[in-house]
Amino acid sequence: MNREIWLAGGCYWGVEKYLSCVRGVVATEVGFANGRTEAPTYEQVCRENTGHAETVHVVYDAQQLPLEALLKLFFRIIDPTSVDRQGGDVGHQYRTGIYYREKADGDVARRALSELAKQLDQPLAVECQLLEQFYPAEEYHQKYLDKNPGGYCHVPLEQIRWVKGIDPVSVL
Repeated sequence: MNREIWLAGGCYWGVEKYLSCVRGVVATEVGFANGRTEAPTYEQVCRENTGHAETVHVVYDAQQLPLEALLKLFFRIIDPTSVDRQGGDVGHQYRTGIYYREKADGDVARRALSELAKQLDQPLAVECQLLEQFYPAEEYHQKYLDKNPGGYCHVPLEQIRWVKGIDPVSVL
């Protein structure tokens, strides 16, 4: 049974590449979530304070990959205490977030964040909200690191290599 979740973790190129390598992820698409303008372009999000977060729409097989495991893997590549910054990327569009459509998914996400918070000595900066809207980014951003293997990525390559080889349920 395929399910959907939207994850924001800084520049969406690396987040998309990493998540696309997780066993049980069926499809990924980069775009912009929960902003104030309709159908923004990348340039608008970067320069016009649209309020959107660079986000990856993730379709996953819930029987193979429980949402709890997917979120734990996502937490491995973000700094959950950093406000409007991941890696070298700074700005409101680079905030971290979990966006959902189903109430049950929001409940799972809040529990996962609560567990994560117990492991840290700083407050979390990860949004957990109902998805208000998602607009796909321009085509040249889709699967960007597959098209540009040497392209910028704030997600460490060793994390991408690591996640390819694991059974995601093992992180639970």
